Parts: sequence; C-alpha cells; structure tokens
Amino acid sequence: MKRSTYNILIILLFLNILSLRGQESIVPDLQKLYEYTDSHFVDLRAKQQPLIGVSASRTSNGGSSVPGTYIEAILKAGGRPLIIPVMTKGTVLRDIVKDLDGLVMTGGEDFNPLYYKEQAIPDMNEIDSIRDIYDLVLLKLATDRNIPVLGICRGEQAINVAFGGTLYQDIPTQHQDKSVKHRQSEPKEIGTHKVSIVEDSQLSKILGKTEVFVNSFHHQGVKDVAPGFKLAARAQDGIVEAIEAYPDRRIIGVQWHPEGHVAGGDTTMLKFFKFIVSEAETFRKAKELHKHIFSIDTHSDTPLEFKKAGFDIGKRENNQVNIPKMEEGMLDAIFFAAYTAQGKRDKVSSQAAVDKIDGLIKGIHSQVEKNNDICEIAYTTDDLARIKNAAKKAIFIGIENGYGIGKDIENIARFKKMGVNYITLCHTKDNDICDTSSDTTLEWNGLSPFGKEVIKEMNRQGVMIDISHVSEKTFWDVIKLSTQPIIASHSSVQALCYHDRNLTDKQMQALAKNGGVVQICLVDLFVNKDRKKASLSDAIEHIDYAVKVAGIDYVGIASDFDGGGGLIGCNGSNDMINITMKLLEKGYTDEDIAKIWGDNLLRVMATVQKGAKK
Repeated sequence: MKRSTYNILIILLFLNILSLRGQESIVPDLQKLYEYTDSHFVDLRAKQQPLIGVSASRTSNGGSSVPGTYIEAILKAGGRPLIIPVMTKGTVLRDIVKDLDGLVMTGGEDFNPLYYKEQAIPDMNEIDSIRDIYDLVLLKLATDRNIPVLGICRGEQAINVAFGGTLYQDIPTQHQDKSVKHRQSEPKEIGTHKVSIVEDSQLSKILGKTEVFVNSFHHQGVKDVAPGFKLAARAQDGIVEAIEAYPDRRIIGVQWHPEGHVAGGDTTMLKFFKFIVSEAETFRKAKELHKHIFSIDTHSDTPLEFKKAGFDIGKRENNQVNIPKMEEGMLDAIFFAAYTAQGKRDKVSSQAAVDKIDGLIKGIHSQVEKNNDICEIAYTTDDLARIKNAAKKAIFIGIENGYGIGKDIENIARFKKMGVNYITLCHTKDNDICDTSSDTTLEWNGLSPFGKEVIKEMNRQGVMIDISHVSEKTFWDVIKLSTQPIIASHSSVQALCYHDRNLTDKQMQALAKNGGVVQICLVDLFVNKDRKKASLSDAIEHIDYAVKVAGIDYVGIASDFDGGGGLIGCNGSNDMINITMKLLEKGYTDEDIAKIWGDNLLRVMATVQKGAKK
C-alpha cells in the first residue's frame, strides 16, 4: 500500500499539481484524481508545447533511467519532456525521433575511445557499449533531421565524438594543469569553478554573461573540438566546457550540469532549457508549415549519380539527394536535371548529346519506377498536389544545357512528352542556341537565329525557359522574345557576391516584370567570395535581397546538390528545413514562405503550360 501511495505521489509531482510538502499529507482518492484530471488537463484550446526528447541511462537490469532534475528543468522552461528508452533497435528510435521538436542528451558513463580511434587507458571508468550505440544512433537520427540538440556532460562529449572530435579519457592523468577539481563533492546546485565564455558565442547570448560558476561531475572532457563546431567556453585550467555549431546548426553542448543548478533555483541556468524549448518551438512551426505548403528544389544533378553501381534513390546513400533525405528535410519535390557538358557542335556530336539526354531521362523514370511506392514523376502542378496527398515525393525533370536538344527543334516536343518541364538554354560554353555567361566568345551576341526559334517552340510546347548560365545579352534577348514568364532555375544575387552566373538587380526586376522567378542557388562561390566560409546564412541574405529587389512573388530556392551545391548548414535535402527555420526567424510570414518554397515556381509552370499551343 505504501508503494502505491508513493507512485501516485510521484505522478502528482510530474503533473505539477502539488508541492513536495503538500504531497506528504495527501490521501489517495481515485475519484478526486480523475475529477482533477478532467478539470485541469483537458483543454482542447491549449497550445501544445514542443516535444523534447530526453536520452536515458541504462540501469543494471536493462531498464532506462533519467534523473528527475532534467525533467523538471524542461517543464519549467515550457517543454513536454519525453524519456527515450535505451535501445539499439534503430527503426523504433527513428519513429520516435520523427515526432521530436528538440533533444536533450544527458550525462552518464565514459565513452568507448575506439569511437574516436584511441585505445582505452587504465584510468578509464565503466563503459556501457549499448548506451554508446544508443546515444550515437539517436544523435545521428536527430541531427539528420536538424532537430535542435542540447548536450549535457556526457551528452556534450557524445556530440563531439559523433561529429569527429576526441576526448580526454581521464583528465587527471592526461591534462597537465591540475588547478581545477572536475569531480566535486558538493551538491549539484553549487558551482565550484569558473568558466569563461567566448564573447559573441551563442552560449554568451543565451546566458547574457561571459563568466559563470558551474558544478563539475566528470573526469572525461572534450580534447579536440569536432569539425564544424566551435569552442564556446573553457575552465580556468583550459578544459573545454562548451561547444556549439551555431549559427548554421542548432547544436550546443556543455560539460557541466545546468539542470542541477536549476533544481537549486538558478534562473541563469534555466535559460539553457528555455533556449532549447524556444528552438524546438521554431522547429515545430517549420514542420507544421511544411505539412501545408509545397516545397520545391528546382535544380539538382542527382542523375549523374545513377552510373554508380547499385545506386538507388530510395535508399539513404552518401550523395546529397535521395528520397529518405527528402523525407527528413520535409522537401516535397525536386527537379532532376538531365545534364550534358558542352561538346563539339557537328551533327554526330550533337546527336550524341541528344542520346545522352534521352538516356538520362529514361534513367530518372527507371529510378522512380523502382521506388513508385514512395515517389512519382510529376508533369504538372496538379500532379504535385496529388503526389503529396499520397505521402510520396515528386520528381520533376529538367534539361541542363540546350545542347541536349541537338539541331532538331522537334526534340523539344519529344522531351516534353518524357516529362521535361524546363530547359536551361546553355551551360558554361556557347552553343547553337546562345552565348553563355562563362567561357564565351560572344559568338551570337545573345540568342542565335536557331535560339530564337527554340524560344518560340518552348513557348508553344509549354516548357519553361531557364536563363541560368546565359550571358546578360542572351537574358535580355529572351525577355524581349518570350511570350511566357521565364525562370532562373539556379542563380543568386550579383550585388552580394559577384559571379557571372548571378543576376543583377535590373535582371531580377525585369524577370519579375516578366512574371518569372529567380531560384536562389546554394553554391558556395555564388553566395560568398570566401567559399570556405559560405553558409546557409549567406544564402538567406541572397533570398532576402532578391525579395527586396524583385518582390516576394518572384523568388524561390534551388540547391544544385550533387552538382556542386551545398553550404555550411545546408548540405543535403535533409537540411532544407533549415531554410524555413531561418526565414521564420527573419520574420517571414507563412504565406511568404509558401511563395518562396514553391508557389511562385508553380505559378510560372502553370502559366507556361496553360500557354502551350495545342
């Protein structure tokens, strides 16, 4: 009977009904408990709080355990904590992770040093191999989906190991400076040593301080910070006390136990949990938005991957685009480009280019057919709506380089029937259609006579004209000649980063007047002069600038993945939801984001297809 009473009181504690002192005098009453539940916990109008997953430790009998201080801290911060049982069944973990809005990785045992390619030293403590697997798989599944993560103690170490960093296996024996005691005997509410926080780090923004006193309950610690992460704080003896991947990945880890301080009433440390809950709320909003909009990436070179033995778009391969990654990033549709480099322009070579494009398009159909339970070819805007409603991904087709139509203009109609929705007029060299923006001899001074007929035929067939890669004179010729809106399927803003592939303000304004759309491209040298520093934040600035110059109705998104695209913070289709989070943080409305992600492009496609002459 005493055990039952205790269990009921624990439930009441987690529901925040009573204080601990009040519970001691409560007499169990089932009817009153149910009445209280109905009157206080059933509110259909209540805002649902973000769901925060909490990693667990493994008990001696194989169970899962989490100290209540973690749960209490998340509750105080306004989150819904969910303890994730320790397991190695990845498919179950993946299903759990799909529903999370945030993740807190908790403390625990030592990490097996084999995961960072070191042999164990004698001073290592207990290792739990199952916990190691569980933590690493959980982290991968969560970060593949870009779920915001806070790592605490072992959780910080797990993050560092998961992303390629190393640890001190035992600080007392491996670190020379002994001035800080990292295993205190005082309670967790008490700070025992000072930590210096890097100015302008995300950590300093969270806490509003550059120095804090923290508790310490560890003998391992971060040694080499993982690639993609930055040092955010150090102890007085030089030990790393915090790492972060901000601003382009929502991951932060601290070596101390902020939940212990929160239990003692520390409001500064509560900011950690309010921060992860706030990040989770933004992520939750982004996920909800993606359920109701059409998100389209208008350019990828994934068909170039098809030549790899055994490649399958239905599997999570190492390339940047496949159906599992699209599902993780909540991307509804993508344009696969059938690409051919510019070659010789004699009849034989031109026909070889046509045959190559034909083969690539058939390869796209083959890959989709092999995975027709999870994706379909989309020909029209209505197809996209139907495919999304069927919980599948839509694959559109484009041709990159008009060289691929050869010298026979009738190939436009033939490829249209095979699913082609746009043709990029040229690539990096002049061709029979027009001059390029790159390696040009200004052969035609814009469109060639054949190119002018190509423009007219694309209008007749209802195929979108893509001016990415063309020279500026070609652009103006197309704008003047086309009776339908045009697109730049993967270009960025020249005013922010000079490159011949980017568009000037006048070009973007003309494209808007034409009713077309510029799809901002995630290629490093298009968004930042320093390619090594090119990040998603840069791409967002290009989107923002294009919106201000051209208008919200004339801007979209393209990755150029599997063909040179990819930035820090957005390096695969699974990362595309990060764009939505950044736009939300910039203050874009749901309607604005829907336009940028797909509505603008779909408007152009529908207009062009409607204008086709039967």
